[in-house]
Amino acid sequence: MRSQSLSAVMTLAAVLTLVAAMVHALTAGPVAIPAQDALATVARRMHIGDFDVTVLTDQIVWQLRLPRVLGAAAVGAALAISGAVLQSLTRNDLADPYLLGISGGGGVGAVAVIVLGFPVAGILGTAALAIGAFVGALGALALVLALSATREGDLPPARTVLAGVAVGLACSSAVSFMVTVLGDRNTANQVLHWTLGSVAGVRWSSAVFLVVVAVLATVVLIGFARTLDAFAFGENTARTLGIHVERVRWTLLGLTALVTACAVAYAGLIGFVGLVVPHVVRLLIGPAHGVLLPLSAILGATALVGADTLSRTLVESQEVPLGVVTGLVGAPVFALLLHRERRRLG
Repeated sequence: MRSQSLSAVMTLAAVLTLVAAMVHALTAGPVAIPAQDALATVARRMHIGDFDVTVLTDQIVWQLRLPRVLGAAAVGAALAISGAVLQSLTRNDLADPYLLGISGGGGVGAVAVIVLGFPVAGILGTAALAIGAFVGALGALALVLALSATREGDLPPARTVLAGVAVGLACSSAVSFMVTVLGDRNTANQVLHWTLGSVAGVRWSSAVFLVVVAVLATVVLIGFARTLDAFAFGENTARTLGIHVERVRWTLLGLTALVTACAVAYAGLIGFVGLVVPHVVRLLIGPAHGVLLPLSAILGATALVGADTLSRTLVESQEVPLGVVTGLVGAPVFALLLHRERRRLG
């Protein structure tokens, strides 16, 4: 009972922190906007009240910042919950979409769509990027599993990470090859900006798509919470409980590949969110997936909204790439977590 109360309190605190981070993100930028004006703009646009706001404030908050904030939250939630699921499936604390090459594969697919000249704006562009990224992510994941799986179907942690790193490097080379051989200068600049990570280009059509994907993925993956609890004790234990291990594994791997592909298509390659956030959540509330998964999604959303706000306010009149910010913040945090784990194990 005490554990449930603690989980409820922490979830509520996480939600309030996310809301606060999103409100702050609406106010921060080259043009500072008071929080009451930002909230009044959103309320007016949602027909909650007839508030008096300037045209400039309306354009900045509603057309530019809110879609970007929603996109960052959706991408952060998608990467964090995908990382939590991958770590549980593989029983590997280092597993995440970036290290396992899934993000890199999604990048190859998305860049192929860009280089081959498909339009990437609007609904059709959204679908083209997402499909290309999904095909690439699924192919990379299949290659990682083929390289790392034993004859018995197990996934040794060290071998899985090494296979993921190798596939990720191959994907990076493939992107460079496509840009160099098939692309022009404009394409190269577009791809370079994308690979460094950014949600600056997210507009309402993309934001709605990403939010729908993140919410649906979170709901569906939470439905597998008890199954993932069984996986934590090993696949043999899961089988004795009547779980069809292979079917569940491939279903969840496919879902995480799809979710990661959608995130990668619009935010580029962003590391550490899917790796660090699940670690932090496990330290706070333990391994029970009924709480771990939703809390990972909420904290992942908060982390990326905060990182995006930092990316556009850290340097005056210039944006720092989002992937650079997550790396600068995430790497030291992960190093601290590893140091803590090393001390715990002696």
